[in-house]
Amino acid sequence: MNALKIFFVLLFVVTIFSCVKKDLTYNEAKEELEKIQKNINWTENFVNRKANIDIDTKQDINSTLPDISKFPITVDSDQSGNIIVEIFVSTEKAGKGTDGWLNEVATDFNNREISLSNGKKAKVRIRSISSGTGVQFIVSEKYIPDAFSPSNDLWIKMIDANNIKTTVIDPKLAGNVAGIVIKDKIFEELKAKYGTVDLKSIVNATIQGDLAMGYTNPFASSTGLNFLMSVLYSFANGDKAKMLSDEVSSAFQSFQQGVPFVSFTTIQMRDSVEKGGSLDAFVLEYQTFLNTKELKTGYAFIPFGVRHDNPLYAIGDISDEKIDILKKFASFVKDAKYQKLAKNYGFNSKEDYKSEFENIDGSIVLESQKLWKEKKDSGRQIAAVFLCDISGSMDGEPLMNLKKALFEGSKFINKENSIGLTVFNSDVTKLVPIKKFNYMQQASFIAGVEDMVAGGSTAMYDGIMVSLKMLMEEKEKNQNIKPMLFVLTDGETNWGLSLNRTEPIIRGLKIPIYTIGYNADIEVLKNLSSINEAASINAETDDVIYKIGALLNSQM
Repeated sequence: MNALKIFFVLLFVVTIFSCVKKDLTYNEAKEELEKIQKNINWTENFVNRKANIDIDTKQDINSTLPDISKFPITVDSDQSGNIIVEIFVSTEKAGKGTDGWLNEVATDFNNREISLSNGKKAKVRIRSISSGTGVQFIVSEKYIPDAFSPSNDLWIKMIDANNIKTTVIDPKLAGNVAGIVIKDKIFEELKAKYGTVDLKSIVNATIQGDLAMGYTNPFASSTGLNFLMSVLYSFANGDKAKMLSDEVSSAFQSFQQGVPFVSFTTIQMRDSVEKGGSLDAFVLEYQTFLNTKELKTGYAFIPFGVRHDNPLYAIGDISDEKIDILKKFASFVKDAKYQKLAKNYGFNSKEDYKSEFENIDGSIVLESQKLWKEKKDSGRQIAAVFLCDISGSMDGEPLMNLKKALFEGSKFINKENSIGLTVFNSDVTKLVPIKKFNYMQQASFIAGVEDMVAGGSTAMYDGIMVSLKMLMEEKEKNQNIKPMLFVLTDGETNWGLSLNRTEPIIRGLKIPIYTIGYNADIEVLKNLSSINEAASINAETDDVIYKIGALLNSQM
């Protein structure tokens, strides 16, 4: 008898878990969301007060820059009897392993004990920092190094446009190129239809709906910035004077309609292609392409834009002595031994590729970023819900940091976007309905954040389902909106629905879920975000405000 009972219990459990198919169509996911929400404990308790907000202060991403110590010194030397030159170096050559080429060269340079005319020793200090972030530190004058080696010259043009002096030491420390990585099958299909597969045909294929193209944030990524400039240059038919024209702007907006998302990180894009996501192609540097084992077979690489030759520039008015050290270092780098090492690490390949355009004025680069910010959503307004964890595990510092992140991050949200606010613990509560983020809505949003108090269990997936339903209701009012969800949590779900139960719905609705984790199981949140190719941020780092600001600045 007991065995029979156990059998029926197991049969019941299997039946319950097989009620939802692993893959749902969009309409099936909508229907399942409707059913599942009826069994969730949720309420509306809309904020009925307005917080004080500063309407005169326009947020600048540079104001959120963390302390420079957040960006590691990867090669250093002691001060005694030495003159040290600090160089900002892009991460693909000041990282680890095959990304640590210039670290190895700099270490050998320092060990060589090269003397200057005054008897002191020439030394370099390498600070690993992405090119875009390096420019932000320099332009804001929050921290200015002696020299800068970004991935490409476009960043130097931007510094020049901000009236900060740059002096070329060497235009090329090691060769590299940016390119579009595309599946072989898609490559052959495009070749059959368009004759050749290059940037122009890929852009046309994206506009025609034959290709889902992804690229990285041009405010942060060298390859993303290069891609943006290359697309605008292509639309302008090679006329730099027309790159910001209304005609080019309109063409770029049409192109963006075929771009599923602009990635916060390169890894986010690569994972989309590898896991059969919405992307058919994405941008990447060739050195990274060569060193990524998952891309060894089944993919083609199509170069585009300006070369990424890792130039070295002095920044500002530094002493002749430091200029001499930089020249000695550049000469040292060019030794055959170190150029061979660069080759072994993936640099100095595709040396026959010539830049498609050169000598772009820095003001055009800056204005191109602004154009991207305005047109990236291809005329579609964004509707977003911020879903916040107020369970007991968030009490104290985690909730305090969450509030701070929303206070500062909300300043980057475009007033034309529509924003809502929801919280969850054991239950789910809607605090602010989705409305245009004008000053009144912003005041309600901030008031809702201020009033959050922690307590109860963690029903994260219940909160996600309720928030997705809010976004779907908003989409019914306006089919042209671009919905997205931001989840701020510690990720420790111990109540209500599970990922297994809700993943088919999330996947079927195709709404990206960006996660920001506090004392969190980061892998759980990464997996949640990866379902629809969104980004995940670890809020335990001191630079979380900057990261969230950068995310919202690019997405909102």
